[in-house]
Amino acid sequence: MSPDPAFDGEAIARGDIDLDVGTLAKAISWVEDGGKLPDPFLDAGKAKSQTIGITGSPGVGKSTLTSALVKAIRKAGELVAVLAVDPSSPITGGALLGDRIRMQEHYLDDGVYIRSMGSRGHLGGLAAATPQAIALVAGAGFTQIIVETVGVGQSEVEIMKYVDTVIVILAPGMGDGVQAAKAGILEIGDIYVINKSDRDLAGAENVASELARSIELSPRTDGWKPEILIASAQENIGVNEILGAVENHRKWRKSVAG
Repeated sequence: MSPDPAFDGEAIARGDIDLDVGTLAKAISWVEDGGKLPDPFLDAGKAKSQTIGITGSPGVGKSTLTSALVKAIRKAGELVAVLAVDPSSPITGGALLGDRIRMQEHYLDDGVYIRSMGSRGHLGGLAAATPQAIALVAGAGFTQIIVETVGVGQSEVEIMKYVDTVIVILAPGMGDGVQAAKAGILEIGDIYVINKSDRDLAGAENVASELARSIELSPRTDGWKPEILIASAQENIGVNEILGAVENHRKWRKSVAG
C-alpha cells in the first residue's frame, strides 16, 4: 500500500494538519505505510513528552500494568497515549489487538489515546513506525506516552533507543530472574518491576534479590542504579511507586544533561 497522498510530513510539522483524534489515527497509519516525518518534528516530539517503555517476556502482565499506569497518570490530570506493539497476523498483516482489548476501560476517556501497531515482521519488539508514531502523539498534545513492546527475549532491546525510561517487567515462577541475570536485559532496564506478587510474594522477593545482586556485579556505565520494585498490577499494588521511580529517573536524566 502506498502512503496516503492526503498526508505530507512537512505539512504536519508546520502545523497545517490538525492532529485531532481522527486525523491522528490516519497519520499513524500513514507512517506505518511508509510516510516520513522530518527529523526536526521527531526531535520536537521528544522534547514535548515523557516517554515510558514497557517491556518483558510474554505473560508477565505488561498490558495490565500499562492500564494501571494509565489510570494513575490520568488521576494526576495528564494526557496519556499508549502505543502497544502487537504481533502481526500472518494472514492480514494487521495487529492482533490483544492490548486494546485488555485496556478497554479507558476507551471513553478523551484524555487517553490507545493505538495498537502491528510489528509487521520488524525485530526488536517494536514496529518500524514506532518512533514516528511517538512524535505524532506528542504533537497531538499527549504529554505522557507509554510504548508497550511485543513480549521480548534477551536480544530484543530496541525500546531503549526511543523512550526516556525503560521499565522491564518480570514475574515470579517464570525463570525470569535467571534469564535477567544472564544477558543484556540488565543493560536496558532503568526500573525493574516484579509483577504478580499477589500470586507469589516470596517468589517475587527472590527475583528482586537476584536482580539486586546482578546489578551490583554489573553496574551501569552511565551511573544510574536501576530501581527494583515489587508490584501487583491486578491488585493496583505498587503502581504509584513505579511512577515515583519514573520521576526519579527523569530528574536524574535532567541533572546529568545539565
